[in-house]
Amino acid sequence: MIRVFFVDDQVMVRAGFVMVVEAQPDMTVVGEAGDGAEALRKLAVTTADVVLMDVRMPRVSGIEATRRLLAEPGHRPRVIVLTTFDLDEYAFAALRAGASGFLVKDAPPEDLLAAIRTVHHGDAVIAPSATRRLLDHVAADLPVPDEGPDPFAALTPREREILQQLALGRSNAEIATRLFVSEGTVKSHVRSILAKLCLRDRIQAVIFAYENRLVRPGT
Repeated sequence: MIRVFFVDDQVMVRAGFVMVVEAQPDMTVVGEAGDGAEALRKLAVTTADVVLMDVRMPRVSGIEATRRLLAEPGHRPRVIVLTTFDLDEYAFAALRAGASGFLVKDAPPEDLLAAIRTVHHGDAVIAPSATRRLLDHVAADLPVPDEGPDPFAALTPREREILQQLALGRSNAEIATRLFVSEGTVKSHVRSILAKLCLRDRIQAVIFAYENRLVRPGT
C-alpha cells in the first residue's frame, strides 16, 4: 500500500483528495494537516510514502516544510507540491527544496493518482517541457555560481550532452532521436548522471544544470 499524507489549508480540498485516494486498492491515507508546521509535527510520528503539499499556507509554507522534511535523516517521503498555476515561482522553490514534482490543484483525479504512483516508484511528476517553462520563468533570479571546480567534472562528454538536452526540456525519446542512440541508452546515461551528481531525479538534474549555467534561458 502507498501511504499518502495531505497538507493543505483548505479543508474541502483535503476532503476531496482523501476521498479519491481512499477509493484506490493500492493506497491509504495516513494523515492530513492544515499547514506546514502541523505537517512536520505529524510526519515526525507518521510514516508516509508520498506527501501532497500545498505551497501557499499560513505559519510554515509548503516550501519550508518540504525543505525541513527532506532534511531529516532516515525515511524521507516523496513530496508533490500542489499549486494553483502551472507557472508558479513557489513551485520552483519547492522543487529546489527537494520536491519530486508539482501538480495543479484542479488536475483530474486520474492525474493525481498517476502522480502518486509515479513518485512512489522513484520518478518525477512534471513533464520535461513544463520543467523548462518553469525554469525559464524564474531563471533570472537564480544566483550566479561561484568560481571554482567544474561541477560537471564527473560526467563524461556524452553525459554532459544528455544533461544539456534534459535541461532544454527534451524527453528521453527526443534525446535518443537527436543523438542517434536508443532510448534505453539515454535512460542508462540519465541514471549515471543522477548517481554521479548525487541527485534524486531528473527534475533535480535540470535545476542543477540551470543553477550551474550548463544551459541558460532561451537556449
